[in-house]
Amino acid sequence: MQDPIAPFISDDLLTLAGGELHLVASREKATGKLAFPPHAEDDPRFQRVLLPREGTLWSWTIQRFRPKSPPYAGPATFEPYAVGYVQLDGALIVEARLAGVREADLAIGMPLELVAFPFTLASGESRSTFAFAPRTGAHS
Repeated sequence: MQDPIAPFISDDLLTLAGGELHLVASREKATGKLAFPPHAEDDPRFQRVLLPREGTLWSWTIQRFRPKSPPYAGPATFEPYAVGYVQLDGALIVEARLAGVREADLAIGMPLELVAFPFTLASGESRSTFAFAPRTGAHS
């Protein structure tokens, strides 16, 4: 994995472990049920866990219109982008931006991996958020 280009948008969602980017989730101690985004770190009913880095595309769409501002603070010229639900191996489904793939190549079941993705705050500061991109060396 490449180093994130900027500080994380939130340390509650992302972390580096063993030199690799991971999403942070909560596991309910009583039931084992996972939650993403995670519950408050000081909630004693939950423990922090790292989610798998790899999964498959469960469903997807193309965001073809500029989201409302605020909170969207992207560039004035809007470029459509892919958004998908990714089934993480043995865990849960998360919604995320899809990166590094053309719309024509998107397919349900395609193997994906977690990547850092650049994000600019309204203040102009750069941050890293997360996205999923086609898994390196994988074939769907």
